[in-house]
Amino acid sequence: MELEARTETYPLAETFVISRDSSDESESVVAEISHAGQTGYGEGTPIERYYEDGASAVEFLHGCRGALGGDPFALDEILGALPAAPHTQAARAALDHALYDLCGKLTGLPVWRLLGLRRAGPPTCWTVWLGDPDDMARRAEKAAPRFRAVRAVTDLPLQVDVNEYWSVDEALDALPHLAGLGVEYCEQPLPEGDPGGPQVKAASPIPIYVDEDCHTLADVAACAELAHGINIKLSKSGGIREAIRMAHAARALGLGVMLGCMTESGLGISAGAQIASLCDFVDLDGNLLLLEDPWPGVEFRDGVQFAPDKPGLGVTAAVSVAAERSDGRN
Repeated sequence: MELEARTETYPLAETFVISRDSSDESESVVAEISHAGQTGYGEGTPIERYYEDGASAVEFLHGCRGALGGDPFALDEILGALPAAPHTQAARAALDHALYDLCGKLTGLPVWRLLGLRRAGPPTCWTVWLGDPDDMARRAEKAAPRFRAVRAVTDLPLQVDVNEYWSVDEALDALPHLAGLGVEYCEQPLPEGDPGGPQVKAASPIPIYVDEDCHTLADVAACAELAHGINIKLSKSGGIREAIRMAHAARALGLGVMLGCMTESGLGISAGAQIASLCDFVDLDGNLLLLEDPWPGVEFRDGVQFAPDKPGLGVTAAVSVAAERSDGRN
């Protein structure tokens, strides 16, 4: 098998603001794996919060070429042979997704069928990012103090992602108010590793889901003490294969399962959609936040991001890879 990797930068439709930063564009790494006349593509989105970036992701992927071997279906063997390097989860996800895409194309089956899953998962959330109350209300209305402004313009279900911003006291004060507004759950109210997690979970009138506290399978068991559920993101877990393990482990511990995403193209969103049926909640709106999706093919219908019913991940680049290279964009 042959492996190539490159970075892609996607302009956002609007400036995206959360508690810790803001951005006008998103950078992803795209992996290509070719074998037997087919090419599989995969995307991962490195973010600074996890000490990852596009350049280091590409460097890591180029160093993985010797681990691929000649059998794309030997996923455990391939992924187990990758170099042991920290802060490479997005790159691993891109490679994992490219392998699944390749296997689907070689068999003529969508990835969700290869995995024995259903095509559709729950409806996706739509992110209303931070802004002044009127601005948040305008965006909430378009999709269907801050929380009250949003609740005033929509009867759609609401979830709140604090992105590690609250202290224990702030969380204990705010969570009852969120419950009174009908918020379904609160995601990552405390900083990663905060020892007050079990206290907040025990006192919260609504479910707590953790994101930054849960990266891979090794983190899931500890999350049962501080949350009612976990948020799995493929660029954080290292890809589809690890995400499936995490979902089953969470179920065994009685935890809810949420599937999230980064701000990424349809290539990354399609990878998530393949396993969305395993989850209670889905937040796969990354491609909907882009100015233009360079990897169309995910069908957004009645609030659901449907995994394509085509071989592999089922999406195709709007501009061919060959054309990009001829323009020098590699």
